[in-house]
Amino acid sequence: MRGALGGPRVLLRRLREVMAERVSAQERLDKVVVLIAANMVAEVCSVYVLRVDGTLELYATEGLKREAVHETVLKADEGLVGLVASEANPINLSEAQAHPAFSYRPETGEEVYHSFLGVPILRAGNTLGVLVVQNRARRTYTEEEEEALQTTSMVLAEMIASGELSALARPGAEPAARHTMHVQGASLSDGIALGHVVLHEPRVVITNVIADDLPRELKRLDTAISTLRSDLDRMVEHRDVADGGEHRDVLEAYRMFSYDQGWLHRIREAVSTGLTAEAAVERVQSDTRARMLRASDPYLRDRLHDLDDLANRLMRVLMGQDHAPGREQMPDNAIVVARSMGPAALLDYDRKKLRGLILEEGGPTSHVSIVARALGIPTVGEIENATGLVEPGDAVIVDGTTGNVHLRPPQDIEVAYGERVKLRARKQAQYRALRERPCVTKDGEKVALMINAGLTIDLPHIEETGAAGIGLFRTELQFMVAPTLPRVGEQLSLYRSVLDAAEKKPVIFRTLDIGGDKVLPYMRNFEEENPALGWRAIRLGLDRPGLLRSQVRALLRASGGRELRLMFPMIAMVEEFDKAKSLVEIELTHLRRHGHQLPDRVHIGTMLEVPSLLFQLDELFERVDFLSVGSNDLMQFLYAADRGNTRVSDRFDPLSAPVLRALKEIADKARKHGKPVSLCGELASQPIGALALAIIGYRALSLSPSAVGPVKALLLDLDTRRGQEAILPYLAQPVGSVSIRSKLEDFAAAEGLQL
Repeated sequence: MRGALGGPRVLLRRLREVMAERVSAQERLDKVVVLIAANMVAEVCSVYVLRVDGTLELYATEGLKREAVHETVLKADEGLVGLVASEANPINLSEAQAHPAFSYRPETGEEVYHSFLGVPILRAGNTLGVLVVQNRARRTYTEEEEEALQTTSMVLAEMIASGELSALARPGAEPAARHTMHVQGASLSDGIALGHVVLHEPRVVITNVIADDLPRELKRLDTAISTLRSDLDRMVEHRDVADGGEHRDVLEAYRMFSYDQGWLHRIREAVSTGLTAEAAVERVQSDTRARMLRASDPYLRDRLHDLDDLANRLMRVLMGQDHAPGREQMPDNAIVVARSMGPAALLDYDRKKLRGLILEEGGPTSHVSIVARALGIPTVGEIENATGLVEPGDAVIVDGTTGNVHLRPPQDIEVAYGERVKLRARKQAQYRALRERPCVTKDGEKVALMINAGLTIDLPHIEETGAAGIGLFRTELQFMVAPTLPRVGEQLSLYRSVLDAAEKKPVIFRTLDIGGDKVLPYMRNFEEENPALGWRAIRLGLDRPGLLRSQVRALLRASGGRELRLMFPMIAMVEEFDKAKSLVEIELTHLRRHGHQLPDRVHIGTMLEVPSLLFQLDELFERVDFLSVGSNDLMQFLYAADRGNTRVSDRFDPLSAPVLRALKEIADKARKHGKPVSLCGELASQPIGALALAIIGYRALSLSPSAVGPVKALLLDLDTRRGQEAILPYLAQPVGSVSIRSKLEDFAAAEGLQL
């Protein structure tokens, strides 16, 4: 390296010695800049640290005026230093003052220096500050010098991230690396958790790539695969999952990957090219990931998490590394933070100490989310760069109810959430006390509160909540978590277990709602520009009648001697309902001919999600036995606002006059025709939404299990007649003249209703 004294290795060794000295943070930083300047043969070396207010403060310098330290503060986009920080890229100039971004600060005395090399101080993709060297001579620093300075900046990044420099900061101007953050993600599993960060690191760094002895590597691979399979066998039989349920099915499917002969053959082929066993696993993993990342459907991307986890587990076995912190290493109240995670990795952690989970990736239907919900672990996903925002041991709050995450929260936030946890526990006790009380309003209106479900792990919620039944059983979830198409016998077993768990309470089964964002891995996927409006749900079922008929057959057989309630999703025309109903009649005839026990009665209904049905209500109610409004899809179709697009999903209020007018029209028509109508969706699970629905005439709601208690408590205190008198006149006023939501809030406050 031109002009350097000893090179970067010597510098790094000396820097490590300085980092080990027992000196103050300022003394250590001052020694660091002196060492860097000497090694780089630079007349100036300066360290700027990014502060919580977004500015850059000069923390140490060799060559500039010492009185400028902690006094010179630059805006985030000010000067060359600000440009390095904002773009997170090095800037190398022979004449810095000629650059349009150059900013002159007289207190520093840097006007005599011409050449400039600045590199961002980065850690996990985050900019923590800027490291600068300068010389009087006009020169361009070499690539080797630039790389050396970037390597050196990593030492400073660790120093800043450790929090050591916080003692040098004025209140309100602390280093940004350790500041309080509030980030919003997606709620994957309900609950609130307070604890400390444990980083889950799914990537394994391979240091030994070239094999010396191929037969030995193949033997190592076979031994590791055997160990991996044994570990997974023990995990499946663990007491948390051994009693069955959908989360066990998930792990069974996951375990099947370890026996996939194609996967193992590709790894052995990679070893035969001269790679070590662990390098071969990484090679196959990279190839698999590249193929799967090109897949467009979300389900396959979720499966990538499982493949990543399995390959990493195998590499860790080969390298003798633990899959998770040992029980003695893991802190109490641990919050695990991960880029992504497979279900087996989650179960590696000590459940007595694990309190919550934060993921950069993974959606509500990912395997790890299903297992987290089954184990009652509050989980938030879609937190961008989560692993880069935290340090092990950081205090963190996970709000799985709202999707909020608080990193290094201030004391007042911790105290507030501590009170929320206590209040939540008290409220849950109050709601449990209401479990056996019939849901009847003050003026005598009975409202049936049922739950939404889709997996066997949801079934205990019927008993726990005292729900009136299952108002929506999403049958597609069984198909989404299975590695292959479930056979009729498997479907039959699930549907019987659901009816058994519900006992005499009604269960409404929705036939397969797949397509759109619900893609099955074993079915061919068709690219569509607007999948939510495309080939999905009943449209797919009518075009592939064999799939729909096999499901209907399983439902009919499971309901032998009992009542069956089934409904079709995404009906847009009454003719579609007629065609779907005819398939049910064909299957009834088939089962009767073969001597199977038939249901005592079959109730056939439909979901109302497509706005076109609003103009066919009379014809529809003449045909159906019941109707269920799918408020999530109906809302997005009414406003042409994709509910999965955060830019528009919150743009329109589901409690606006147009929506409530449409919902009231449905309820009024149902009452006219004497047909039951219910509403399932997020609107029913919100107390203010349930209040509005009760006022406009809905007497059956299907909600998430956690919402049953709060909604029942509100409805028990509600006088629907007073609500109608207070709210219905506003629905008749011109749209936009009033906010229905605010009027509902005012009414609730006046009546003492808890929203």
